[in-house]
Amino acid sequence: MAIEDKEKWNKKYKNTPKLLEDREASIKLKNIINKTKGKKALDIACGGGKNSIYLAKNGFSIDAMDISDVALESIEKRAFKNINTIQIDLEEKLNLKNEYYDLIVQTNFLDRSIIPALKNSLKKEGLIFIETYMHHEINEKQASNKSFLLKKDELKELFKEGFEILDYDEFDNEDFELYKMKKQSIIAKKN
Repeated sequence: MAIEDKEKWNKKYKNTPKLLEDREASIKLKNIINKTKGKKALDIACGGGKNSIYLAKNGFSIDAMDISDVALESIEKRAFKNINTIQIDLEEKLNLKNEYYDLIVQTNFLDRSIIPALKNSLKKEGLIFIETYMHHEINEKQASNKSFLLKKDELKELFKEGFEILDYDEFDNEDFELYKMKKQSIIAKKN
């Protein structure tokens, strides 16, 4: 496990407990949960668990993965029996079961190298929802690493084969965020 990443995120959550408070799940996620064929979900890089908790409240069984044990403990304290927390360093090889999940959620995180594993672990007709930051002139905060930002239309390119794109959007981030940033999202169904 990348000790530096784990320590960085643990420190961030300890110093900014607001990040672990109950927050609204992504609006786009709320709009698609009734379109899933089953109730097995993966929330990759789940952070404080806003999306995992929303899914749990709506009958899903979730594997919530993150590098931060502080974030995962915060989720566990809420005592949802249908959330399985898994501490993982996504820079290591991601071993997921093939065709296992009905829904995969990835928000505010980007690691292009894990996209093939996510695609493989999605069941036929399963949905993947990705929402994260992109390069744009309105961004008020510079990324610590430019590769953490999507290029224009990049998510469409990543899912053009083997998937039906149900929704694609570029939009300003939520009002509660500290900095104004442009985001990109996609909802795609595996063929």
